[in-house]
Amino acid sequence: MAIQISLDDTFAALADPTRRAILARLLDGEASVAELAQPFALTVRAISKHVGVLEQAGLVTRSRSAQKHLSRIELKPLRDIDRWLDGYRKLGEGRFDRMEDLLRRGADKPE
Repeated sequence: MAIQISLDDTFAALADPTRRAILARLLDGEASVAELAQPFALTVRAISKHVGVLEQAGLVTRSRSAQKHLSRIELKPLRDIDRWLDGYRKLGEGRFDRMEDLLRRGADKPE
């Protein structure tokens, strides 16, 4: 049975700045927990817990390569957020287009 990841899980995982920074680092490629911990004043264990939260939200997968456990970013939950935001994005763009039209019409009127 597949685990259903909700937008709430994804947003909850992304609410923490350390987890967002870990995801940003993983955009450069796979990394071990020790490598992910380097820029932080946190223990490897604390970073591992953050990676676990990201993994539970479907944002990260872990694999084993030789003696290392590597983490890699998964884009599906981010695509789900993008799809969810798309309706709001279109709404905002439509409002900006209408405002631009109003401003143009106002600029075309002689004073």
